[in-house]
Amino acid sequence: MSGRLIALAAVIAAFGALSTVALMDVGYFGIIEPHFQSWGAAQVFFDLVIVCLLACIWMVNDARERGLAVWPFIALTLVAGSFGPLAYLAMRELRGAEKRVTGTAAAR
Repeated sequence: MSGRLIALAAVIAAFGALSTVALMDVGYFGIIEPHFQSWGAAQVFFDLVIVCLLACIWMVNDARERGLAVWPFIALTLVAGSFGPLAYLAMRELRGAEKRVTGTAAAR
């Protein structure tokens, strides 16, 4: 297992734990609601929306180059934000590791 994959797994686990606690505390709409109570909070919300949209564009382009299915990760991004790109990066790393192992075995 690569260092990048271990780091991604740790980030996904930690962010997942934080998200679980937040959802249990205030619910899905409770996470979004404070972002409409001030201009500063709205700025943070729309900043995150822009970053997620840019990540979706990057994922589509990267997936085309690599021949990967990207739509599950786009859907996950639309529903769960950063989990989509994080999961895509983990899958991409796993796929790269498979190719490196297969390429090494084929070279023998």
